[in-house]
Amino acid sequence: MEGVMGSERREVFLTGGTGYMGRALAMELVSRGHRVRMMVRPGSEGKAPSGCELIHGDALRAESFASQIAPADTLVHLVGVAHPNPKKAAEFRAIDLKSCQEAVSAAVAARVRHFIYLSVARPAPVMHEYQAVRAEGELIIQKAGLAATFVRPWYVLGPGHRWPTALIPLYALARLYPPTRDGAERLALVTLNEMTCALVWAVENPSQEIRVLEPKHIKRGFGDPEMARPRAATA
Repeated sequence: MEGVMGSERREVFLTGGTGYMGRALAMELVSRGHRVRMMVRPGSEGKAPSGCELIHGDALRAESFASQIAPADTLVHLVGVAHPNPKKAAEFRAIDLKSCQEAVSAAVAARVRHFIYLSVARPAPVMHEYQAVRAEGELIIQKAGLAATFVRPWYVLGPGHRWPTALIPLYALARLYPPTRDGAERLALVTLNEMTCALVWAVENPSQEIRVLEPKHIKRGFGDPEMARPRAATA
């Protein structure tokens, strides 16, 4: 991707920045000239990419970081349970949902103009509790009146996250048949690079309303004018 020369420099507050997607996003934003303030827990500073300003805080306690968000105009919330699976339903509520509630509260207090939320593609035949928690997170953001982008991948392929690669031929077959085509597109696999591009695009092109990026959008790329038009979020 090109640098920020053709785009306004953004002040970004990033939660979950030391994780799988967060590190890739932070590095790309810094390389493009954006200022990244990354919230980290004491002891995890070494996981943060260079070039980020580190802010100590607890994602489950808004009061621990709300006053340190400014002057960020964008908050990207990537906090979530690592390697989600159906056995982690209680953790989804205790961590994913709680951290979203706290991030929204902090964003409102800090008068953030654009909230970017990592959600999930749905409906899907598995991971029902995970889908429900992410849908609740979206609703919390909407009720708070925040302009937001909901990024909804199903599975993000990358280092340490490659087991669904074997399913790619099945996805290709599913797209050939009308009864299964919609599901294959709705739950399409995306790569870490594609996700990073999508998140960077969302940062550099803030929405004034609620905007949703589904897997088909993430895979399509972001030179498409259609992507600049917000559409209503649906559960």
